[in-house]
Amino acid sequence: MRVVLGVSGASGAALAAACARHLAALGAEIDLVISKAGERTLVEEIGPEAADALRAACTRVHGIMNVGAAIASGSAPVAGMIVAPCSMRSLAAIAHGLDDNLLTRAASVQLKERRRLVLLARESPLTLAHLRNMTAVTEMGGIVAPPVPAFYLRPEDLAAVVEQIAARAVDLLGLGRPQARAWE
Repeated sequence: MRVVLGVSGASGAALAAACARHLAALGAEIDLVISKAGERTLVEEIGPEAADALRAACTRVHGIMNVGAAIASGSAPVAGMIVAPCSMRSLAAIAHGLDDNLLTRAASVQLKERRRLVLLARESPLTLAHLRNMTAVTEMGGIVAPPVPAFYLRPEDLAAVVEQIAARAVDLLGLGRPQARAWE
């Protein structure tokens, strides 16, 4: 199975690395696309070595402006896509069909092909524009999943919170055995 992992410039770069780990555990091929702001956020939040490790964990890495990549077409055999984290800019572009880079184009492809698209939308507080964009994406079949901690699991540290959120995002693709800890 092949999954697209998009990384935009919102805070929460550790979510991308954790999603990649969970996808790899399922045996997925990962196509990675990172926005320009996402590149900066990765380096600032998880460091250049971890950002390089994220790229190395993926099967293919595509340039953000490479709209000729296979994942820009519905004919590419892709099971779904996660954008982790998803900035409000990327959310707005996806909500309005502004396919101006490979990340937003690949997301639009998931929607038009009726495949799973999971957006870990990262912003707070939310404006009415944000909420309307979330509604638009949801109406098109996307899943907006803000990275909210599962406090009921009593996570021990931030790493546990990140792993649970990423596992839940991967579970939302419906590709295999559940990765996230469930409520008991």
